[in-house]
Amino acid sequence: MPEVIIVKDQDEAGELYARCVADLIKGKPDAVLGLATGSSPLAAYRHLAAMVKAEDIDVSKVRGFALDEYIGLPLTHPESYHSTIHRTVVEPLGLDPEKVHVPGDVLDGAPLEDGERIAHAGPEYDAAIEAAGGIDVQILGIGTDGHVGFNEPGSSLASGTRVKTLAEQTRVDNARFFDDDINQVPTHCITQGIGTILKARHLVLLAFGEGKAEAVEETCEGGVSAFCPASALQLHPHATIIVDEAAASRLRHKDYYKYAFEHKPAWQGI
Repeated sequence: MPEVIIVKDQDEAGELYARCVADLIKGKPDAVLGLATGSSPLAAYRHLAAMVKAEDIDVSKVRGFALDEYIGLPLTHPESYHSTIHRTVVEPLGLDPEKVHVPGDVLDGAPLEDGERIAHAGPEYDAAIEAAGGIDVQILGIGTDGHVGFNEPGSSLASGTRVKTLAEQTRVDNARFFDDDINQVPTHCITQGIGTILKARHLVLLAFGEGKAEAVEETCEGGVSAFCPASALQLHPHATIIVDEAAASRLRHKDYYKYAFEHKPAWQGI
């Protein structure tokens, strides 16, 4: 199963992620990062940007691939994931924007009715990731229903990048980014599939708050099921789940997870 690390807050989680990625880039200047949006990764990106600056790390060759994008929003929309990734990752870290990609970049707001154009975008995105050598570290958040990326409950655990219909709960959760108006939240997206995500060499999932506790429990200690897409992380050889006390509150073996991490050799990292 994944390594479970229980931390005191998002800053501690962000430091763990940042140290892992900073060391990766030092050893592999053209590292490929898997990027996610939402609130969970923000502290991680902030700490990584600080490390890059403090340690004068060259990020000019770093590549990036985002998890997902809404369908129907132009790239310039402030809540498009193209805009969000550039605002929260590319600019703070000083990455080359030409080397950072989002599944919807080639669509640029194309409507759902433009089926032929949209249908090819997913396979082309997966091919681009493979051509880059695969993702080294993929950061993930988790939805209250256990979704990762926009892979809603019921998603195939072997799926590639494709178009999905957003669950109503996901649209409700994301309405806060659209003036709390669910009618502004798109109903469709293009997302990396679970199968695509599992090809990354290291997965780092972050979850905070009591609202994520049930999803974290199902992900870590439940059975592997398409109805909790994040549970597929149990199948990955190098997956790390970093949670705060509230998100870990339903875990049966949390005392062991704490003990194991406290006694982990420092050279192993995460």
